[in-house]
Amino acid sequence: MVDHRRLGVDLFNSTWRLIESRENDELMVAMAHASAFHWMCAPECKPENVARGHWLVSRVYTLVDRSEPALHHATRCLEICEADELRDWDLAFAYEALARARKTAGDDAEVERYRALAEGVEIADAEDRDVLARDLATL
Repeated sequence: MVDHRRLGVDLFNSTWRLIESRENDELMVAMAHASAFHWMCAPECKPENVARGHWLVSRVYTLVDRSEPALHHATRCLEICEADELRDWDLAFAYEALARARKTAGDDAEVERYRALAEGVEIADAEDRDVLARDLATL
């Protein structure tokens, strides 16, 4: 039997290593999609797992300078957050994904709008707030 949750987690972590190293962009994109797929197949999948999968896929598309799929997945991430009333980390990073995707598309006004929305989200954990601040600083 396939352990979709484990595969989703392992592929997420492997994708992140490729994000940091940039040693194989094609594999990075494929792994991000595979991670999202396995999470969606996992019996314990929750809306936040689906949203985070879209966030990851959007992130890798920004790195390979493909704004259209980056915008699509960032938008899906936000739609899931809104539909399922996800807040905190998930909502802040949905806005971060949209800011990053808009930057990739060359839409600076929207970058600033989504950056402000991300900064306005209340995040309970101080370490999570720091991660968001560091990511927003890279815009």
